[in-house]
Amino acid sequence: MNIRDVRSRIPVISIVGGKSNSGKTTLLEKLIREAKLRGWRVATLKHDVHGFEMDQPGKDTWRHAQAGADVVAISSPQRIAILESVADDQPLDEVLARIHGVDVIFTEGYKHGNKPKIEVYRSAVHQGLFSKPEELIAIASDISFDNGIPCFNLDDAQGICDLIAEKFGVGGLV
Repeated sequence: MNIRDVRSRIPVISIVGGKSNSGKTTLLEKLIREAKLRGWRVATLKHDVHGFEMDQPGKDTWRHAQAGADVVAISSPQRIAILESVADDQPLDEVLARIHGVDVIFTEGYKHGNKPKIEVYRSAVHQGLFSKPEELIAIASDISFDNGIPCFNLDDAQGICDLIAEKFGVGGLV
C-alpha cells in the first residue's frame, strides 16, 4: 500500500452553509474539540475566496516572499508552516493530497466541492437547504428536518462525531 492509498482513506467532511455567518466555524470548533477528546488526529482546510495573508510585514519569512521565493517554510519545535505561491485556486483534491498523518480532515468553505457534507442551517439566517440531499451526510440545525438525512442540534458535536466514527470508521469503528 502506498502513501496515496493511505491518504485516499482519510475521511474528508466539508462543513458548509448557504451564507456567511451561518455558524460553520462555530460548529467546526466544537467538532474539533470533540474529535480531540476521542484521540483523533484532525486536519482542517479553510477555503478563502478573498485571499489571505499569514505572514507579518517585516518578518523574515515575509521578506523571503517579498524577495521572490515561491515557497516559504518556517519550522519550530512546535509547528511547521509552508506558504506556496500559486497562480490559480487549486483543486480541493490537490490541496488534500498534501495532508497526511491524520484520522479525519474537515474542510470549511468548499460548498461546491465533491466531498460528503454537513450543512449548518440556522432558521434565522436561511430559507432552505443549500446542498443537494445526496451530498449531505448530516444537517446541524436549530430546527428539525424530516427528509431522511440525520439532523443534529447545532451543539451536538458528540452525536455528529458518533456519526462520523460509524460512517467512516474513524477511531476504529466501522
